This record gives sequence, C-alpha cells and structure tokens, in this order.
Amino acid sequence: MDILSIILIVAGLCLFETITSIDNAIINAEVLSTMSQKARRWFLLWGLLFAVFVIRGVLPWLIVWMSTPALGPVGALTATFSSDPAVIAAIEQSAPMLLVGGGTFLVFLFFHWLFLEDKNFGLRGERFFATKGVWFFAIVSIILAAIVWLALGRDPMMAFGAVIGSTAFFIVHGFRQNAEEQERKMVSGDLSDISKIFYLEIIDATFSIDGVLGAFAFTMAVPLIIVGNGIGALIVREITVRNVDSIKKYQYLKNGAMYSIFCLGIIMILDSFGFAIPSFVSPIITFGVVGYFLVMSLRAMPKGEPA
Repeated sequence: MDILSIILIVAGLCLFETITSIDNAIINAEVLSTMSQKARRWFLLWGLLFAVFVIRGVLPWLIVWMSTPALGPVGALTATFSSDPAVIAAIEQSAPMLLVGGGTFLVFLFFHWLFLEDKNFGLRGERFFATKGVWFFAIVSIILAAIVWLALGRDPMMAFGAVIGSTAFFIVHGFRQNAEEQERKMVSGDLSDISKIFYLEIIDATFSIDGVLGAFAFTMAVPLIIVGNGIGALIVREITVRNVDSIKKYQYLKNGAMYSIFCLGIIMILDSFGFAIPSFVSPIITFGVVGYFLVMSLRAMPKGEPA
C-alpha cells in the first residue's frame, strides 16, 4: 500500500465519519446545553477519549479478530500490513463474511432513511419513497433473502454474515428510536448530569457503528480505520463545541451521508462476492457524493447568509 493510497483512504474515512456523525453532534450539543460547565468539560475530554480510543479504536479491531480468530489479537491489528502468506490467506477467507454483513447493515440503513425518516428532499423521487414507508420492511426482507440465497452458493458463513448485519441494524435502530425519546425528556427535564453523560456515551456508541462498519469499505487495515475515524471524531467534537447551528444550515448534508452509505454498502456486498474493486473507489465516491450535496446546500442558502 503506497503513501498516496494511505492518505486517500484516511481522508475518505475522516470525511465519512464526520458526515455520518452529524446527527450525533446535534444530539450532543442539545443535551450538553442543559448541563453544567463542569459536566460539559468532563464529557468533552473523557467522553472524547472514550469515543475515539474505545469505540472507534477497539470496535474495528474486535470485529476483525472475531471474524478471524486464528489471527489472534495482535494479528488482527497488523494483518493487512503483514507479508505472511498464512495471514493474508486468513484475511481473504474471512473478509467476505465481514463485508457482506457490513454492507447489508449499510444498505438497510439507507432504505430506512429513504422510506421512513424525515428529510429535506434533495433528489427527484425522494418525496415519492417517503409516502411509501410501509414498503420498507418488504424491500429489506427481499434484499436480505436475495443476498442470503446468493451467498449460500458461495459460502454458508457469508449468508450468516448477512443475517448478522440485518440483526445488528434492527438492534441499533431500536436503540436510536429510544434515544430520540430520551433526548426530548433530557432537554426538557431535570435529570442529573451524570445520567446525561451516560446517555451521551451510549448514544455515541450506537452512532459510531455506522462509521466503523462503513470503514471496511475503504480498507481492512485496522490502524488506518482508527486514524481516519479518530480524526473524524475530533472534527465532530469541534462541531459540537463551537456552533452546531452552522452545520444545520447545510440542509442536504444528511442526504449526502446517506447516499454515500448506500454506495459503500453496495461496494462491500459486491466485494464480498468477488468483484475486485480498487481501494481508491470508496474515497472518491464519498468525496464526490458529499461534494455534490454540499454544493446543493450552498445553493439552497438564502442569499447573503454566510456559509
């Protein structure tokens, strides 16, 4: 892996982590506004360390280790930089299960947003899908059945990986639905700062799953994932601290995040079925999609309003 590829991958990971964590930053900012200065400082320091080093650091390492137990803990961290043929073979054998699971999760996430979530309509057709929310469960069930059927012909563990990806989606979605209800109570209620800190840590953990799973569309190298997602988490912290309202003005950024999630999910699924997709494709698609919706957001701003 040459230095240019590494820079492109890390930059793509950083951008992807940032745009997929915008909702997280908004929730953090709104809850933090109801907390004392001491509690805010504690969360922004220790909470950030937990988010970067534990969630976005340990989680991808655990995923690689669990999908390829033979590597061991150290091997899971350094596998993609190893020249040992046995290590390379182990990664190649376990990668399809991991990729198809992560891809299924991301594709489900996109269709949930397309059919069921409130949004600013950016592209033609989005309003139509938003009126057909009842079809979400039918669509994702058909997609899962098709992936499992095709995967069974290659490797039963791939089929199992797709099922795990769909299961993870519905578990995470359940936590997020509950989080939205709890957020309203916390902003208007008088819960203790400690309770709010624990709540924010749990929410950050659920929101980080998108970025961690999507990161495998960029690379299987855990150190690069940690660096890219870690930088993205630092940017999200700055958004939270400085002025989250300035991000809200870019009304189509969430659209860009979701379409990039869909593209990365498709790439991961195709990759799991043996389609050789170069490593530079995922970062380029992410920059292109997000850039397009950023331009849309800028054009939609009232004239004279600072970007």
